[in-house]
Amino acid sequence: MSVERSIMAFAGFMVLLSLVLTATVSPHFVWLTVFVGANLLQSAFTGFCPAAMIMKKLGVKTAAEIALNK
Repeated sequence: MSVERSIMAFAGFMVLLSLVLTATVSPHFVWLTVFVGANLLQSAFTGFCPAAMIMKKLGVKTAAEIALNK
C-alpha cells in the first residue's frame, strides 16, 4: 500500500474512531474529527503531512516508488 493510500485509510480510521469516542465517551472527542479534517485540508494546500513523514520513515513507499519497482 502506498503512502497516499495509507494516509486516506488512516484519516478515515481516525474520523470513525473519533465519532465512536464522541458517542460513547465524551462529546469533546469531536475535536479530534475537527483536527483530522483541518490537517487534511491544510495538507492539500501545503503538501505538509506529519503522518506521511512518519509513514515514509517506517518504510512505506510512495506510489511513484512502487511504480518504478514494477
